[in-house]
Amino acid sequence: MKIAIMGFGVVGSGVGEVVTKNQDILVKKCGEPIEIAHILDLRDFPDSEFRCFTKDFNDILNDPEVGIVVETMGGVNPAYEFSKKLLLAGKSVITSNKELVAAHGTELLQIARERNLNYLFEASVGGGIPIIRPMFSCLTAGEATDVFGILNGTTNYILTQMFQKGETFDNALRAAQKKGYAEADPTADVEGHDTCRKIAILSALAFGDSVLTERIPTEGITKITAEDVAYAEKLGYSIKLIGHATKAEDGGVFAAVFPAFVPKSNPLAGINDVFNGIIVKGEDLGDVMFYGRGAGKLPTANAVVADVVDAIKHKGVNIIIKWNEYKPENQSEGKLQKYPYYVRFSGKAVSGLEGCQIVTFDEEEYKNEFAVITKPMTETALGEFVAGVEGMGGKALGKLRLIGE
Repeated sequence: MKIAIMGFGVVGSGVGEVVTKNQDILVKKCGEPIEIAHILDLRDFPDSEFRCFTKDFNDILNDPEVGIVVETMGGVNPAYEFSKKLLLAGKSVITSNKELVAAHGTELLQIARERNLNYLFEASVGGGIPIIRPMFSCLTAGEATDVFGILNGTTNYILTQMFQKGETFDNALRAAQKKGYAEADPTADVEGHDTCRKIAILSALAFGDSVLTERIPTEGITKITAEDVAYAEKLGYSIKLIGHATKAEDGGVFAAVFPAFVPKSNPLAGINDVFNGIIVKGEDLGDVMFYGRGAGKLPTANAVVADVVDAIKHKGVNIIIKWNEYKPENQSEGKLQKYPYYVRFSGKAVSGLEGCQIVTFDEEEYKNEFAVITKPMTETALGEFVAGVEGMGGKALGKLRLIGE
């Protein structure tokens, strides 16, 4: 089987490495050798062991011997245009590109299905963690009620540093960049955009309805303070950036991204550094958890190559992965969705807050503030609650949801 790779960055070069060094294993698994016929990249790689580089996409598109193309370019354009043309030309496409899958997965899956090809994307969520295949295969007998978890290793590393070493957000971010966990521009990670794309994919797989990322409320970790960390520790919580998708009370699918207090009794609370953890809940299923490295060259490349093997095994047969085209009414605004909240206020603690837990510290630096753990409430009700407390003299300094009780 001749394959091509589009994009020879961290993941693309990892795919080349895995295919080369594991050739004997791959032959046993799929019954034939895998040959890398083309590698598309605008850069030059004079020191590479590969001698099949091209800067012209048409070399891949027009090669009748290439049956599978690996897309590790990232971004939507030109990855979307190239992937669509390849599928229309009769070539299966394997991708690690969560932004593309979240934006155009419905259409590309449909094209693959109509042509008995495959569009596979195991590496788009969770890096080397096998989560996509179980979602559309092993977990389909019953209906999911919730999918939530830690989907971004960079933010999890930063929060781990803040908890375990008392680092500020800025110092923890610099450490992540120094180790190569965070990009020079970390916006996609720390503002939650990366997690947003991943929860959109998991939501579609879990509930069968496509959701728009631009309609997913998304909050990152940039506002987390040392004080929030201190209150979490006192109360027995960790703080994690969570992607959550659930079947809402209004019948639609509600998906959101937010930093949250997670009780230390919940397995997600103990997932640290660059590791990811995903929990799928179902009425018949109970709770199933997936855990592992959410990123990294070789773990992600292994997930890509596993999809290549699957596509070889299913030549001429479409592996059914299906979610419905986007309809506005299928994506809930979450107006009825309830969470408990942690809210930190300045001023003296107030009394008479029914169903709430009041938290104070004896230390001098905390004497003019307090925190409240609310009962589950909608975001609208939370706004009214905060306004009521502020009317008694306090001022809200920050708030976080609680999840995983």
